[in-house]
Formats: sequence, C-alpha cells, structure tokens
Amino acid sequence: MDRGTRDWFDALLEEVIETLPDMVRNAMKEVALYVEDHPSRKVMEELNISDPRDLWGLFTGVPLHEKESHWLGGPPRLPDRVTIYREGLLWSAATPDGTIDPEKLKEQIRKTILHEYGHYFGMTEEELERLGYG
Repeated sequence: MDRGTRDWFDALLEEVIETLPDMVRNAMKEVALYVEDHPSRKVMEELNISDPRDLWGLFTGVPLHEKESHWLGGPPRLPDRVTIYREGLLWSAATPDGTIDPEKLKEQIRKTILHEYGHYFGMTEEELERLGYG
C-alpha cells in the first residue's frame, strides 16, 4: 500500500474517532487502537482466514467483565489491543468502478471500531449483530 493511501485512510480514521461515543474514546485510553495494512500470516492462520481482505478488525485480550477473575493466579499476558486493517476496510468500501467511497469507508471504520471495542466490553457476535455492528 502506498504512503498516500495510508495517509488518506488515517485522516479519515481521525475524523471517525472524533465522532465515537465517549465510552469508546475513553476505552481507547486503556486498550490501544493499532492500524495495520493487513493481518499477519499468523493471525490469518489462527483465524482460518485465507483472504486478508476478509478481516477488518480484531480485539485481542480479555473482555472487561472477565478481567478480575482472569488476573487471579493467572499467567502474565500481553496488553489488550484492538487492531483494524486498512486493506480489508478499503476493499469493503470499493465501488463497482474500483474507486473508494469515502463515506462508506468512514462508516465501515466506525462499525469496525465499535464492533471490536464491543468485544472488549464483553459483547458477543450476536449482540453486536443486533446493534448493527456485526
């Protein structure tokens, strides 16, 4: 991916972050948001994904409601994180002529961030789907 596309995506991402609910923006202070071009081969293998464009985001960690019991006597673990993937999100906003619809891209970035932080808050796929973040 070229630098111009990354910069454009990241500028749209900043616009989206400004519109997120306070609860999510506050969670971002505890659970970092990472932006990568695409998932690693290891992540794809772990999730049984063959096309990197099929993964738009990923929460890695322990949901908030499980933290206390998880820490009692458990082994050390890496910090929680949310990762979103530019290539999959760009692909999700592609028009039939191959251009990217910026409004559709911003909406998909928003939905993906809300979906992944929803997992941090302990929501299931079914709950997120019912809220329109599936």
